[in-house]
Amino acid sequence: MAVEKSYYMTHEGKEKLEKELLYLKTERRQEVVERIKVARDFGDLSENSEYDAAKDEQAFVESRISQVEKMIRNAVIIENDNQNPNMVSLGKSVTFMELPDGEEETYTIVGSAEADPFEGKISNDSPMAKSLLGHEIGEEVAVTTPGGDIQVKILKVE
Repeated sequence: MAVEKSYYMTHEGKEKLEKELLYLKTERRQEVVERIKVARDFGDLSENSEYDAAKDEQAFVESRISQVEKMIRNAVIIENDNQNPNMVSLGKSVTFMELPDGEEETYTIVGSAEADPFEGKISNDSPMAKSLLGHEIGEEVAVTTPGGDIQVKILKVE
């Protein structure tokens, strides 16, 4: 039997997934069933684009339900251990500056299930997070990005 992937996330991230799952199972699933019923009333199913679209949407919703259930089942909650409060680790926010004279940037390093760069949350699997993990305040770190290598200095870890 294959070992299932662990999904690292915060308590908030798991709660967000649980809310999404409840919505998908109770509301979204019903909405799609109603769309299928309405589309079926349009007649010949072989030439009914509304029916095809509704069935595609149903497949997407069911796939997402399965995916979210798997993520919740294999969730590993990130606990902020305070063994070294100055070290970058999963679940912490890190502020750094691109050298020599870049702007300060702050990101929270989370599991891939909850990553959202627009909210300042980056995946622990991203090149930036992989480079920063395990380093401490004041250290200069080389980060390999798709645009080339950059040098950053860690300013703050929370």
